[in-house]
Formats: sequence, structure tokens, C-alpha cells
Amino acid sequence: MTFEVAAEAYDRFMGRYSGLLAERFADWSGVSGPGRALDVGCGTGALTRVLVDRLGVDGISAVDPSQTLLAALRRSFPTLDVQTATAEQLPYPDDLFDHVLAQLVVSFLADPAGGLREMARVARPGGTVSACVWDLAGGGAPLTLFWRAARDLDPDVDDESAMPGTRAGDLARLCDEAGLTHIEDTALTVSVRHPTFEDWWEPYTFGVGPAGAHVRSLDETARVRLREHCRELLPEPPFDISATAWAVRARA
Repeated sequence: MTFEVAAEAYDRFMGRYSGLLAERFADWSGVSGPGRALDVGCGTGALTRVLVDRLGVDGISAVDPSQTLLAALRRSFPTLDVQTATAEQLPYPDDLFDHVLAQLVVSFLADPAGGLREMARVARPGGTVSACVWDLAGGGAPLTLFWRAARDLDPDVDDESAMPGTRAGDLARLCDEAGLTHIEDTALTVSVRHPTFEDWWEPYTFGVGPAGAHVRSLDETARVRLREHCRELLPEPPFDISATAWAVRARA
């Protein structure tokens, strides 16, 4: 699995959903000016853009371990504070930010509770720590149909449903383990229209994340079988894909 991919590939694969989610997530997190916010695992900046709109570029910092994705974000915001880092080791002093947010990140952390604890460290006392993760365990994620098709063809495939935070209440449990308080959680849902089957399928071939890695691991025959089984399971185009994320907010 890798996120060291071209920014355009990541945006085609996940940005079509995460851009819509970012507005709802920022609303749920209570982000409004004035103040300072940190986007943890910013990627190409779906959430960063929303934060900049609300707090101004000087009020935003962003970190991610992927050099290729950060390069794209720096091109979009040349003066933005962008640093290479993971959630578990943030390059900031204690008590700095009013809002610390991680969109679609916690499930990929080596130490999810440790990452949330580190996010709380850099939040000012009483500041907000928020995270969201796709509902991969409950069947509400944008990748749900893809993984259903993959499981039909290979019941042993790792479909991301066991990853941290992907089921109801799991993010709240991780926040509690991290020592956060005033924990609240909810579900955030967006919908994306796909005009053609190929518009939906092609980004899965770009090698982004676990789903892309799975497609890349298949030989041509198996890849065609998966593609055609996905086509069988989807409605006739155009069709809408509903995408739900579990979200949590808490206090440092």
C-alpha cells in the first residue's frame, strides 16, 4: 500500500469524495475564525482548502508523510506552513492550535490512540481535536462496493474493514484511550454522481491505497474479472455513490 502517488491520481481516487466531506467535517468540528488549525495527514489538501477559507492561510498548518502529495499542496499555497510529519510525531510545541483535525487518517496510523494523544498535545487547553474515518466496517464507505466485489472473488482479501476507527463507536473509544474529554461522535454522509462506469472504475487502477494496491496485485485476467463484477453490482450509469464517515470531536 502506498500514498506516494501522483497528486492527480490521489484526487481522482479519493478527492472526489473527501472534498465534499471536508466541508461537513469542518462544520462538525466547529471550525470558525479567528483561530489556528492544524490539518494532520493533509494529503493534497481537501480539508486544508476548507480551513484556509475559514481561518486564512496564515492560521493554518498542515502535515503529511507523503512528499508527492505535499508538493502539490505547496504549489497551491506557497506561503502555507506545510511540514513532513506523521500524526504520532508532530513538529509543533504544546498548546498551539485551536483546532487539530485528521480527515481519513486515523485508520492508517501505526498507533491510532498515540496519534490522537499527540494531536491533543499540540491543541491549546479546551481546543478541539477531531477525526473522521470512512465506515468501512459498516458498509457505508465509498469503497464498499469495490471491496464487496473483491471479496466475492477472493473471500480472504483484506478489505480494510478491520482497520481502526472504521466501525461505529471506535473513534470515540480511541479518543477515550488517548485521554481526551467531552467526546462526541456522529456520522457524516456525502453523495457523488458518476456519469459513467469508467469514471468510477479507472481511479482504482492508479495504485492508491489498499484498494489500488489490490488491483495492481492482480494479473490481467483477474483484474478484468474484478472490473466486470463491479460493473454487474453497480446500477446503470449515471449513478450516485453515498459515502459515510464516522466522525468524532473531543477536547484537549
